[in-house]
Amino acid sequence: MEKFFVHNFGCRATQADGAALESLLEQRGLSAAPEARSADLVVLNTCTVTANADDDVRAMVRRVNRENPAAQILLTGCYAQRAPEELAALPGVTWVVGNSHKTQIPDIVAESLTPFHGQIHVGDIFAQHDFLSAPIEDAAGDRARPNLKIQDGCNNRCSFCIIPYVRGRSRSMPAGQVIEQVQHLSRSYREVVLSGINLGRWGREPGQTMRLAGLVRRILDETPIERLRLSSVEPMDFSDDLLHLMADSPRIARHVHAPLQSGSDTVLRRMHRKYRPRHYADRVTKARHLMPDAAIGADVMVGFPGETDAEFAETFRFIDELPFTYLHVFTYSARPGTPAADAPDQVPMPVRKDRNRQLRELADRKNRAFRQSFLGRSLSVVTLGQGHMALSSNYLKVELLQPATDNLLLNVPIGALTDAGLRQFDPLRVL
Repeated sequence: MEKFFVHNFGCRATQADGAALESLLEQRGLSAAPEARSADLVVLNTCTVTANADDDVRAMVRRVNRENPAAQILLTGCYAQRAPEELAALPGVTWVVGNSHKTQIPDIVAESLTPFHGQIHVGDIFAQHDFLSAPIEDAAGDRARPNLKIQDGCNNRCSFCIIPYVRGRSRSMPAGQVIEQVQHLSRSYREVVLSGINLGRWGREPGQTMRLAGLVRRILDETPIERLRLSSVEPMDFSDDLLHLMADSPRIARHVHAPLQSGSDTVLRRMHRKYRPRHYADRVTKARHLMPDAAIGADVMVGFPGETDAEFAETFRFIDELPFTYLHVFTYSARPGTPAADAPDQVPMPVRKDRNRQLRELADRKNRAFRQSFLGRSLSVVTLGQGHMALSSNYLKVELLQPATDNLLLNVPIGALTDAGLRQFDPLRVL
């Protein structure tokens, strides 16, 4: 084999794993192919967070097998860890390598002199201590904001979530390595996004004393990066220390994303979430007080087993009363192997979809009001290399009057709303 192609499904963590795999394969002398149909080895780095994610993987296997039947297909990632036999049975699949063995992929490929169909390499994910990550520097449509995964795995046991069983225990990139990576990225980029499966748990391993806020301080002190953005952080990990640091430093993006899942106390208990609505509201209210112009977003799940009309109404009111600026709304999807999948009172799919629609409409209203508050003001943006597009510190898409190269930091006066963002002020429209 001479050429490989890696296709990533799902979250930033999976994309970071894929970037690291590309580097490892190149170190073994293979070169990257521009597409699957021209590769000798096709690596599909899978997601399994929903049933639709599983469907996408199987469809991609069929497509690769149809368009490039000579290629050897290797499936890895979360779906491979969860259901290796299921994937190994698919036509055209040579290897299935779970997250437990992902760092061994170059060896597995190199040592298989006579590959045969359906080889499985999966072990105990909870024994996994390796940390696989590389910066994602070429995400489609966003070349100006590399993602750096600094944490993997999760010690929580939310009743709906399969991720701890396919990613293992929480583990962190060493602080020195984080500094080194950000230092390297700062030579080419203005903004870096720190990400993880459970980012707020960075540094929580036994014997570690530095927490996420301490790491962020080190990054600010020891690197010249001009803007640092935190991706999703669990609500109770938004400590006062971290929120004050975010508010006090102009180099940290004004962006708070804290998964909510539900605004109903009883639903949160069935989900085995570790906070109650009042705790969540306290963190969001504190963030808004300290950063009046910050983006505040949340993940919300509708249709969790047993969710009644009254419980959904609690969630709707809770979200309506808090200063959210956007939502990621998900319809519950049962994951085999999780407690919620076998729970009674599964909510009918039409009801789930209607609740999803209601929350999306609420989110749209809140987002429009937030965007409208910036008319006549200026925002700090990083250009995205998409012609006229840029992204503000507080997570708003801004359409520029003139095309700009990517990776510039600009202060832009805001003159109008667009369908989903803002537009730079145009003095010619005033004349």
